[in-house]
Amino acid sequence: MDFSFSEEAEAAGDLARQILEGQVTQDRLKELEQGAAPYDERTWAELAKAGLLGLALPEEVGGAGLGFIELYRVLEQVGRTAAPVPVLPTVVMGALPIARFGSDDQRRRMLPGVAAGELILTAALVELGTGPSQPTTTARRQAGGWRLDGVKVCVPAGLAAGRVLVPARTEEDNIGVFLLDTGAQGVNVERQDTTSGIPEARLELAGAEVADRDVLGDPAGGAGIVAWVVEAATAATCAVMCGVCQEALRLTAEYTKTREQFDRPIATFQAVSQRAADAYIDTEAIRLTGLQAAWRLSAGLPAAEAVAVAKFWAAEGGQRVVHAAQHLHGGIGVDRDYPLHRYFLWAKQLELTLGGATPQLLRLGSMLAAEPV
Repeated sequence: MDFSFSEEAEAAGDLARQILEGQVTQDRLKELEQGAAPYDERTWAELAKAGLLGLALPEEVGGAGLGFIELYRVLEQVGRTAAPVPVLPTVVMGALPIARFGSDDQRRRMLPGVAAGELILTAALVELGTGPSQPTTTARRQAGGWRLDGVKVCVPAGLAAGRVLVPARTEEDNIGVFLLDTGAQGVNVERQDTTSGIPEARLELAGAEVADRDVLGDPAGGAGIVAWVVEAATAATCAVMCGVCQEALRLTAEYTKTREQFDRPIATFQAVSQRAADAYIDTEAIRLTGLQAAWRLSAGLPAAEAVAVAKFWAAEGGQRVVHAAQHLHGGIGVDRDYPLHRYFLWAKQLELTLGGATPQLLRLGSMLAAEPV
């Protein structure tokens, strides 16, 4: 069996790493953190120019026609550099569902703008007190379209998105998915600050209008679309967490090799090396389970169990990695002039995004219990 990446996947990862390492320096991150911009527009433009935003989109809309594995490699580099760019919400939560479930008209109108870096997309999957598959936001029929009412929270890239995928419950008690224009009347977007420092949005819909042409797929069959979006977004979150852990581990290795106590590098102390080794094992588990989930999605295979396993490791193992990194750095780990704090905060937010470790174990238990003996 060949577990190596394809040439395209290697090239995508290398190109993303080159661009992000060149653009997203520590000085650049400090500059962005002091400003009000919701994302790094300069780096976003470079990713678009290199063709990385259209990597997994069809060729007829300006994409490269590649798959989820190639995109995984890019998201990994986003995590490694803590780059404040909305690749995950725009491409995974917005563009890929349109490419997979959308009409020819929707693909023509929206996807070329994504590939060119001109249109930011996202999905509003989170409501207070309920999960993505059980929205309380309502969609009511009206002449020529639909009227949406409800509140969505924690919408990634919501402050910059031109379109948002909004799951809502129809009058027939079905789930529909609507491509909402954020500039439409009845849409109120408020800033929500997050653990990672990258703002998200609260979306309040009060009679927001969506035309029939902007319904994604069959309005009676949106539950399957939502399930697919959640799986893809969860696997993509694991890819970002993998990059976060890899970089936190690299910073820790470099620090412990040069930090001395009792005239010896602390990396030579048995307790330190054991803690670092455990963090390495967790990082590898996150990488391998995440790639398994990404491969199944890319191949069009059932991926629910693989995604739940990957998310469990990303949530549980990710926290162990960044806590070990923080511990082995000592006091310098909490210095905001040192980069480690960003990875700790990103890991905490990613741990809880779309379900932490316990919800994943409950999902896995339900799946195993439902399997025939």
